[in-house]
Amino acid sequence: MINAQDIKNGTCIRLDGDLYFCIEFLHVKPGKGNTFMRTKLKNVVDGRVLERRFNIGEKLEDVRVERRPYQYLYMDGEDAMFMNQETYEQIPIAKNLITGVDYMKESDVVEVVSDASTETVLFAEMPVKTQLKITYTEPGVKGDTATNSLKPATVETGATVRVPLFVNEGETIEVDTRDGSYQGRVR
Repeated sequence: MINAQDIKNGTCIRLDGDLYFCIEFLHVKPGKGNTFMRTKLKNVVDGRVLERRFNIGEKLEDVRVERRPYQYLYMDGEDAMFMNQETYEQIPIAKNLITGVDYMKESDVVEVVSDASTETVLFAEMPVKTQLKITYTEPGVKGDTATNSLKPATVETGATVRVPLFVNEGETIEVDTRDGSYQGRVR
């Protein structure tokens, strides 16, 4: 159990049977009345963001989470198989629990967050940026660069990324795994 005033960014708590991560907090001391904590909590399972106020001194159930690097091996139906980098143990993780799953290629290392008490996987996070090779894109037309036009490009994982007209097939680009946006070419 932790006190409400001990909540910080990244703190995981159990609230109404669900697990939430604190993504924003503010210690509010109004002129009249009691001091309280204004928080934004993100649901671990479905990603919904909830705004919640807690009175100072209110007891909350905290959850101890562990972050470990796991290496992506292969897809097995609706699950992705990962290997723990320390123990070489293999575990399946459902695709819907992985952020940036469309941009994940074999041997990528992701951070798996699990509940330390029950050893259940909460979610897995790809690194924010990844490098992918373009397997197909239409060639850009010379002189058609007056505007910031984008064209679709298929990358090695099969996902489609919107890239500028000057990017060609066979080049390696950097992609933001959170929203699939083009970040730049890799030299």
